Amino acid sequence: MATCLVTGGAGFLGSHLCDELLRREHRVICVDNLETGSLVNIEHIRSPSFVHLNVDITEPYFIDEQVEVVFHLASPASPIDYLRLPLHTLKVGSYGTHHTLGLAKAHRARFLLASTSEIYGDPQEHPQRESYWGHVNPIGPRGVYDEAKRYAEALTMAYHRQQGVDTTIVRIFNTYGSRMRAHDGRAIPTLLRQALADRPLTVFGDGSQTRSFCYVSDLVRGLIALAESGQHEPVNIGNPDEFTLLELAEIVLEVTGSSSKIVHAPLPTDDPKQRKPDITLAKELLGWEPEVALRDGLRLAIEQSGRARLLGDDLG
Repeated sequence: MATCLVTGGAGFLGSHLCDELLRREHRVICVDNLETGSLVNIEHIRSPSFVHLNVDITEPYFIDEQVEVVFHLASPASPIDYLRLPLHTLKVGSYGTHHTLGLAKAHRARFLLASTSEIYGDPQEHPQRESYWGHVNPIGPRGVYDEAKRYAEALTMAYHRQQGVDTTIVRIFNTYGSRMRAHDGRAIPTLLRQALADRPLTVFGDGSQTRSFCYVSDLVRGLIALAESGQHEPVNIGNPDEFTLLELAEIVLEVTGSSSKIVHAPLPTDDPKQRKPDITLAKELLGWEPEVALRDGLRLAIEQSGRARLLGDDLG
């Protein structure tokens, strides 16, 4: 049994990762100051192998037991959060990553950085391969998140090359499932909330921009497989099935049986036109590919979340 540290462990992705690590009989130390995470996401865990530490990782912190694997997921990740917390987002990507890498070095632990497809910006290459360096606006409103993750990748590789830390980097594409916050501003929770409330579904622009949506259980499998591999450089983890946002809205209407209409709103600044991962590397190195189709994943998210949470009627 390995002891795993999960920063951001009370968030959407982090809580699902904690669940799966516990299911695999690992000990889990969840570090989360609940800035964007929630105790609601981990309140169901009643295992002696799990502990939650309310720690701000932008300040130096220490763990007084041996840690074998560090999953560094902590960061504001939704547009609403990083636009509300721009300086904190940059500090988590810089100081938070630095402190957590230092902890991994001290423990001689394997370190996995959760990066993002946002480092590709508005891509000139489609689908996006790991060798593509991106097209990012560093001074736009999304820049605080994009550049925090790009810096965190550079810092991770510096620790690997100079300090010998056993690191790897995952570039996560759009992921969804239960425990997503109803009002976090991302496409799937927003559309589900609107459809279930029989309110108009908001599609930005003409809806022709594309995204690829990975169900959370598939994503977590990929994170663990990468952490268990010997890979050091970035690997895309995401679902390569590509949908326009207009198609997504129509599928949400189909799955929910809602009678809502679709309305259009202006595109946000620097909104990427296309997002689709090339997962060749994940297939070759990890034997990983997604299994859950979009319609099935949406039905699972609705079933597992419950109507109240999808409508934002609880405190999570």
